[in-house]
Order: sequence, then C-alpha cells, then structure tokens
Amino acid sequence: MSDAVSALQGARYEGFARIEEAGLRGMVTLRGDLGSAKLKKAVSAVAGVKFPGRRGAVLDGDNGLCWMSPDELLLLCSYEAVADTVALLEEALNGTHFLAADVSDARVVFRVAGVDAREVIAKLSPADVSPEGLQPGECRRTRLSQVPAAVWMRDETTFEVICFRSVARYVFDLLKSAARPGSEVGHF
Repeated sequence: MSDAVSALQGARYEGFARIEEAGLRGMVTLRGDLGSAKLKKAVSAVAGVKFPGRRGAVLDGDNGLCWMSPDELLLLCSYEAVADTVALLEEALNGTHFLAADVSDARVVFRVAGVDAREVIAKLSPADVSPEGLQPGECRRTRLSQVPAAVWMRDETTFEVICFRSVARYVFDLLKSAARPGSEVGHF
C-alpha cells in the first residue's frame, strides 16, 4: 500500500496574499435530512462542533461542519481520523436515511491568507465575498474560474477553498495568478 500524499505536496506562493495547499484533510460528505433532530445531534457529537445553519461553517482546528446544500454537509476532521469518523456516523445514524462518504482523497483544500485575501477570491468567483456578503463562519459553493469550489472563512483574513483533486494544479495556479503583486485592484 502506498503512503497518502497531498495533491501538490504543500505548494505555497507568497504574493499580496499567501496561497498554500493545506495538506491532507479528512473530509466526509454527509447527505440526509438536515432538519432531523437525530441527525443534528449525532453529526455534532461526531464532529465535535455545533451544527451549522444555512450556509454556515463551524470550525475548530481540523474539525468542522460546513453547510453545502439543504441536504448536504461537509464534515472535516484529521486525515487519520476519517475512517473512524465514518464508522461513528454509521453507528450513530443507524436506522436513519443518510449517506456518509469519505471524499478525502478526491478533494484538496487551499488556504488563502492575508489582509487582501478577499480580493484574490473575488477575482475568481461570482460569489459576493465582500465583508457584507461573506463573513467568518460562513460557507459558499461557487466556481473559481471554470471549476466548482466551496469557500469559507476561518477568520477575517483567511479563506479555505475546497475543490476536486483533479483540478488542484489549475486552482493553485489561478489563486497564485490572482495574488500576483502588482495585480491588486484595491476593491476591499
């Protein structure tokens, strides 16, 4: 069996914002009735964080829950804990209609950090990432140029971006280009 490696093996770029691959991250797509009290309780207990509201992202270190759609969450955990996390979900939700799928090796997470991080994301996405449109603790599914992605804010100056692993290099290069010194627009 081969060792797991991240898509771009920790690629980094320092521009007017820092772009970096976040490394291996445990990710579980969870589909089900997000209004179910049983599901909410079980998922929050397994994730170790509060259940998010619509378009919410509740994060604590490696652990988190991001609202993806009316019937879908993304559960974040350490890469090493993902198999146990799926098993705990299956046990806690036994008898409930749901789907929990480990998507860790199919996705990649990038971090965009710095006081001008919003500008980097705004150049590539049609989503409103202004301070009024996206705040820490919120998540948006969107596109970055031509590829589907999701973005959420860890804090006022740090975004995390998730996309398919198959387009990791393309997305990294997009982010890198958008953060190139001298390309600042100064909108935010």
